[in-house]
Amino acid sequence: MKITLPPFDQARVLVAGDLMLDRYWHGGTDRISPEAPVPVVHVRDIEQRPGGAGNVALNLAALGGQPGLVGVTGQDDAADDLASLLENAGVACHFRRQPGAATITKLRVISRHQQLIRLDFEDGFPGTRARDLLPQFRPLLADCGAVVLSDYAKGALRDPRPLIEAAREAGVPVLVDPKGRDFSIYRGASLITPNLGEFEAVVGHCQDDAELVRRGEVLARECGIEAILITRGEDGMSLVRPGEVPVHLPARAREVFDVTGAGDTVIATLAAGLATGLALPQATALANLAAGIVVAKLGTATVSVAELRRALQEQEQSGRGVLTEPELLHAVADARAHGERIVMTNGCFDLLHAGHVAYLEQARSRGDRLIVAVNDDASVRRLKGEERPINAVEQRMAVLAGLASVDWVVPFGEDTPARVIGEVLPDVLVKGGDYRPEEIAGHDAVVAHGGRVEILDFLDGCSTSAMIERMQSSTNR
Repeated sequence: MKITLPPFDQARVLVAGDLMLDRYWHGGTDRISPEAPVPVVHVRDIEQRPGGAGNVALNLAALGGQPGLVGVTGQDDAADDLASLLENAGVACHFRRQPGAATITKLRVISRHQQLIRLDFEDGFPGTRARDLLPQFRPLLADCGAVVLSDYAKGALRDPRPLIEAAREAGVPVLVDPKGRDFSIYRGASLITPNLGEFEAVVGHCQDDAELVRRGEVLARECGIEAILITRGEDGMSLVRPGEVPVHLPARAREVFDVTGAGDTVIATLAAGLATGLALPQATALANLAAGIVVAKLGTATVSVAELRRALQEQEQSGRGVLTEPELLHAVADARAHGERIVMTNGCFDLLHAGHVAYLEQARSRGDRLIVAVNDDASVRRLKGEERPINAVEQRMAVLAGLASVDWVVPFGEDTPARVIGEVLPDVLVKGGDYRPEEIAGHDAVVAHGGRVEILDFLDGCSTSAMIERMQSSTNR
């Protein structure tokens, strides 16, 4: 799938959910307490980070987006610290501060990179429901491209339907990171993002992709949810939408150091992509790429635009080039599942010249992906004579694959590419020269499948035969 980085600085995303402050006390330990059989930690460093919905907002800010954050806190120092951390990172905070309650705080004591104990300070805001956030939430929808509900089952999103309904009435898509086994409470959401364990806790164990998709579609229909994105760890992620082709994306991580907070990165990147106009499959692919980056970092982390850009460049390079025919058909099916337009052409391409380059650039402009089918050496000899080709098929394909306009190169051994064109069935079949469309090999199959055949002009003064004649003439002098 072709992915481009959207203008994240235009992504206005409203995050609502459970807010918490993560505190870390770091220090060395070299003795056991005389009071009890526990280590004594000499605290030397204190660190604070936003957690829960705050981490989703931080991920959006790290991408250069414009996040707003709504949630419940206490009227205490922890709430002040949380707001300060977020606002300094570029997050607009709209907290509902509840007197007499404590901001949810998790304190971790760490020594030698090992967590010794975690202390949780929380009462869960008894009596608070999601509708209590509407005074802060509703006015922010007018200037918002997407909403994220981050549910950590701490009380802020008890019965989230009033927030979902308000957002959908405003025409804003709603993405939910769910908790619990009753996904029907998220009825009306555009998408939910359970991990595989959360998903199977609701629908039961899935033996394979087909069963996962089938059960996902049933769950989405029953719960009134438009789409389910299931994050599957080392197996990547699967986007399931009733009535649509499922999208299965492989994991992009080369190394996994820490999955803490990866779900926040996924939903933040997904929301930012949708808020800037990306289609759901493309936004999902971008989120999958972001997940592969963040799990290679230690601790709760975020992803930058520069990191995404580099990963995209590496991915695009690995997804292009010379393919076998089965590999090509798989790549084409994946591209079509994501709405990409396939263009195909063919030729010998012996002694590549400026005319070839200009022609291929024209061909690529007709769609999203360009396939070049190349005659193998035997078929070139049958067409051009025993003195041809000048360059072997492997060399010709390698040069073509290096052009920016070409996505995939595949060899064929017949006199015409009619068979391979009939297998691919491109949306647009192009050919250069003085032909009529109906004379082009593969014309009937492409047109019967709803595609079109187009004739392109060659660049004047460029010819492989003329180049060979000039070289022979120069040699004979």
